[in-house]
Amino acid sequence: MTMSEALSNVGFGVGWSVVKRMPEPAAQRLFQSVADRTWKQQGQGVRQLRANLARVVPDDDLPHLDSISHEGVRRYMRYWCEAFRLPAWSHERVRESFRLVRGLDLLDSAFASGRGAIMVSPHMGNWDLAAAWACDRYGTLATVAERLKPEGLYDRFIAYREGLGMEVHPLGDLDVIRILVRRLREGRLVCLLADRDLSHTGVPVDFFGEQASMPAGPAVLSLMTGAPIMPVFTWHTPDGVHAEVAAALDVPPEGSRDERIRRITQEMADSFARGIRAHPQDWHMMQPLWTSDLDAGESGAT
Repeated sequence: MTMSEALSNVGFGVGWSVVKRMPEPAAQRLFQSVADRTWKQQGQGVRQLRANLARVVPDDDLPHLDSISHEGVRRYMRYWCEAFRLPAWSHERVRESFRLVRGLDLLDSAFASGRGAIMVSPHMGNWDLAAAWACDRYGTLATVAERLKPEGLYDRFIAYREGLGMEVHPLGDLDVIRILVRRLREGRLVCLLADRDLSHTGVPVDFFGEQASMPAGPAVLSLMTGAPIMPVFTWHTPDGVHAEVAAALDVPPEGSRDERIRRITQEMADSFARGIRAHPQDWHMMQPLWTSDLDAGESGAT
């Protein structure tokens, strides 16, 4: 374990043990202060966030890119403040803090159909609060999690999300697709963050006019089970988190398996673009995403 990994492990442990006990106004002030200092330091993550947002905001908003990305850092830190406090929230507090403003009928109908549903989201708003709300309303849901280093930090994240009611499986495990297929056939919800291709084996898509890659998993699961893929977007408001469930993606009835996966994944990318464009400050993408950025990083590393 490296020193930075050890400090990360300790830091997140302190967050979950201490922050949730702080008075809420004090915790909010602390994390906003951290956000402002982080923005002022202009580290690699902040610079990458700004570069990513430069691709997604309308041209008319480009003169305001600094304020948009500064607010993005504040909302990202607000997510962490809420994440550290969420395990102490009651079911009533979860319901009061989260509001599904559009698409509740679509989600209820999908769950009632018995086919399950594949909920896909970009890294927006507070997806953990949305998942806690869904677990409260529909029972547990299944998801996957990227393996983090050190192992203790990964274990903390698993315990945190399981404590909110989720069933969590490691990304990349040989059995994960089989387990998710089983959950969908049981009529359950499967929720996936799907705007980053962490496996580096995803599907090329056009995203805001440039090439990127997104995971094929949602399309594969839908073709295997017949479960609908429903995009979800969450964003912060002054008094909580709002969300929208969009209509299910179209599944092409014809074409090769690879072609159908490509078309479904491109439609998912188009839907993500609409949601991100509506709430750019809530898109927490501080890593390279587009192919040109990833290639530039690899060139710089060599």
